[in-house]
Amino acid sequence: MTGLRPEPDAGRNGPYAQGAYEADGTFEAAVEQLADPLNDPLPGQHTSPWFRAETAPADGAAGPDPSAAAPQGPQRPQQAPGQWYDPGGYERDRYGQRGPEPAPQPVSAPPESVAPAAPDPVPGPAPVEPRVQAAPARVDETVALRTADTRRLSQPDGPGPAPGAGLDTPVPDPPTTPLPDSSAASLPTGGRAERRRAARSRGKRRAEPRRPAEGDTAEPAVPMSRLEARRAARAAKDSPAVVASRVVGEVFITFGVLMLLFVTYQLWWTNVRADQIAGRETNKIQDDWANGERTPGAFEAGQGFAIMHIPKLDVVAPIAEGIDKEKVLDRGMIGHYAEGKLETAMPSAKQGNFAVAGHRNTHGEPFRYVNKLKPGDPIVVETQESYYTYEMTSILPQTSPSNVSVIDAVPKGSGFTGPGRYITLTTCTPEFTSTYRMIVWGKMVDERPRSEGKPDALVG
Repeated sequence: MTGLRPEPDAGRNGPYAQGAYEADGTFEAAVEQLADPLNDPLPGQHTSPWFRAETAPADGAAGPDPSAAAPQGPQRPQQAPGQWYDPGGYERDRYGQRGPEPAPQPVSAPPESVAPAAPDPVPGPAPVEPRVQAAPARVDETVALRTADTRRLSQPDGPGPAPGAGLDTPVPDPPTTPLPDSSAASLPTGGRAERRRAARSRGKRRAEPRRPAEGDTAEPAVPMSRLEARRAARAAKDSPAVVASRVVGEVFITFGVLMLLFVTYQLWWTNVRADQIAGRETNKIQDDWANGERTPGAFEAGQGFAIMHIPKLDVVAPIAEGIDKEKVLDRGMIGHYAEGKLETAMPSAKQGNFAVAGHRNTHGEPFRYVNKLKPGDPIVVETQESYYTYEMTSILPQTSPSNVSVIDAVPKGSGFTGPGRYITLTTCTPEFTSTYRMIVWGKMVDERPRSEGKPDALVG
């Protein structure tokens, strides 16, 4: 073991005052007298790495006699011959590899007045200096990262040298025992940065591998035979019931989409198309009148010859000959009853009933709101030569489609009692159906030539 070294700052009269050991070699001689079993494993050899023998004199004189120095401290028993201890290995375990310790510098002798001179050392045989392995200087940061695992790996436990063997005797390698995965994973194998990361990650909890559940046995996949593959393919196919339900569902979805498109066409697109056709027909009639190409008389089926104005309903629609659905009514025009038993008078006739028909819904729906007309509301029919003004007199909310008496010269149910100049508007009811007919009657109150200008009903 290393003795206490004199400190330069200690008091001059203390135990560590300068000059406590005057002559060179006095301190080493005192250390040799210590009977420490850790420092003297073998008789006659010194194992302390800090002991340095003095250089023998050139003339062959013997070195200082250790027995001449007074022993310091209590005497310890000598180590048994069978015991063995490696101080160098202890230092490597605790502090890592160390370099060779520098030789102690001789202490300058203090003045003679401080302490008496020590007696000359007795020459004796030079001690054998132990072999100390050279090691790099110890680094504090690296020492802090060493653990019991790293020390165990660097210096595995094993049998020491045989009793009485010297330091040069080779020691057999201990049997290597593989460490578990957790210990091997935690050992730093790289430089200082990796060791620091390993030290920081030691306190963290590692993810444990998933343990198989009870009854979960991993068996290698066995390839199926051709028959088994066919059975598996048939089992994976959908049953006929599932296929039928899918087909029915797709049919219903397709039918719903088609119905939605049809309703959109009937309620919106037919009105757009009918308004465009009726507008073009109205402009054509007015252009023909302005050019003088038409004259009153018989008209062909589907030919426009007049324009109806209902100011209260904001209706301006052409009147064509006949009540054909495709040629007249579906084109947004108003049809005049002029065929067979349904033939009625023209507005220019001196008496009779001018009966017309029109759609209440879709295809331009010119008679959509005729049920809102009140007695006295004007209905104007414009021809090439005159304006004929009628006033609404009565309404029949519902009647059978086969009741043709409503368009007679003197309509039944209208309240008229004798011949006159009347107008009859017919349309379907209820809305969006053709189950019944709604009838509106009116009586002519004014006939104005076009040369006299528009009637008051159209001017106001």
